[in-house]
Amino acid sequence: MKISNERVSSLLRAIPGIETLSSLIAIDPLYLEMSARIDYLSALERQSAWLQAALQRAIVAVAGEEPSVGQGIFFGVDDSEREDISTALRMSSSSAQIRIDVARTLVNHLPHTCSALASGEISPAHATVIARETASAIRDGLPPFAIYEIETKALAYAEFHTPAQVANKVRTVLATIAPASFENVVSKARDARRVSCYRENDGMSTVVAILPAQDAQIVMKAIEAFILRSERSEEKVSLAVADKKDSRNADMKRADALTEMAAQSLAAMSEDLLLHRRPITVNVTIDLPTLLGLAENPGQLAGYGAIPASVARTLASDGKWRRFITDPQSGALLDYGRETYTPPQELVDFLIARDRTCRFPGCRQPAHRGDLDHAQSWESGGETNVQNLGALCRRHHRMKTHGGWSVISNGDGSCDWKSPAGKEFHVPARPILEAV
Repeated sequence: MKISNERVSSLLRAIPGIETLSSLIAIDPLYLEMSARIDYLSALERQSAWLQAALQRAIVAVAGEEPSVGQGIFFGVDDSEREDISTALRMSSSSAQIRIDVARTLVNHLPHTCSALASGEISPAHATVIARETASAIRDGLPPFAIYEIETKALAYAEFHTPAQVANKVRTVLATIAPASFENVVSKARDARRVSCYRENDGMSTVVAILPAQDAQIVMKAIEAFILRSERSEEKVSLAVADKKDSRNADMKRADALTEMAAQSLAAMSEDLLLHRRPITVNVTIDLPTLLGLAENPGQLAGYGAIPASVARTLASDGKWRRFITDPQSGALLDYGRETYTPPQELVDFLIARDRTCRFPGCRQPAHRGDLDHAQSWESGGETNVQNLGALCRRHHRMKTHGGWSVISNGDGSCDWKSPAGKEFHVPARPILEAV
């Protein structure tokens, strides 16, 4: 059915809401002319903003208008609320906390931004950056007139600029009208420095380091100096052999240099650092036929996921081996029966290999950096065996012990969680040759 351009244009100008959204959903964009398709896309984005405005209010309704402070040394800010949001929206706890912080800032302090979001005048991304860039200054007591000025200028700027450009605009306005607050924000930002690793496609990962500008320069200069030293060493060697052209570009050289610097540092300290009574390792899982070259099934690199068979064989070629037996149908690691209060080393190795990450819903903290927890406590009769033990990161271990969460554990590594609010979440077993 042919839809007129004027009809789509009118929906683009219409106030976002159920009626407008229903009219848009009834339209198949493939039947529109190109200009109308673009208007249709913009109209849907306005509806998305309207829904996001409602979502911010819903998040605040669950998490509360103000951060909660737990009682006792085992509780931090928003411990319980963060898990309610993370499990409901199927995201990590850190992502849930970011969503809570943004929602509170918008709902409690930025009414004009909320209105612009609900009316579709700005996108959810624009609203998020305005909230995140002003949050620290607001917590430090930024006066209402200053908040109003920032909002006014940011919203006007957002009409023709991307979220990243709006973020820069907010920082500039903040530095101009409240220099002391801006100075404090920059100072506090230093406490947010961190290094993170994210999985990418095609056997790659992204390592992100959030550093103060001066520290970032130190890191880059160290990498460049490492490359220069390596190139000079290679020049000396090349005097005795035929020249071999280095086909790597500058980015490749910097990446290789960072890896080599880290490898050298790790080799120097590996004898002194133990996790779960084991030295620092890079764990690779590969089936026997693939290891022997009889199959080409992907291996699993702990902390990343699937890697090509050839890469897995290369990594495994000079490794130290430990045999685990799996169920041929489910792929889950099998029990072999141990019962002591402190797990023996074989059981520790088994559980870390079976679970690979924390068993709380959505958590991806590596098992080797967490605790091996008794689902049923030892004091209440719980046994130290494969069925009752499982990996939990320290924070989710505390949430289970002191925060009202409960878990029923199964021998294959699967478990069933119940939140303090009575919501239930199933975490399935993790076949050893599948990504987690």
